[in-house]
Amino acid sequence: MTLMEVRSILDAEVLCGEDKLDTEVLSACGSDFMSDVLAFVKNQAMLLTGLVNPQVVRTADMMDMKCIVFVRGKRPDENMLDLAQDRDIVVMASKLPMYPACGKLYMAGLRGNYDN
Repeated sequence: MTLMEVRSILDAEVLCGEDKLDTEVLSACGSDFMSDVLAFVKNQAMLLTGLVNPQVVRTADMMDMKCIVFVRGKRPDENMLDLAQDRDIVVMASKLPMYPACGKLYMAGLRGNYDN
């Protein structure tokens, strides 16, 4: 699934990385606990979270994630967006709660690390 499709499915606003929406992601992870995200090791993954702090971007970078989607209407500040841009991570914001956002992506074919 491309990030352009993700944007459409989640009715998300792209906050940085608009030029990378043709990037494909193969799996997704939804969590507000970065320790859980660190346990989720998968290339070409996307993170959905409501946690808004710089550690989210650093964690996504460490895990080679291509995109962060902030859910529940959360929005990162400019420092976080600059950090994400420096690390070539697309950042989006959606008003959807986490559970429906993950469900919509799952129903559209994007799976988690545990699916075959």
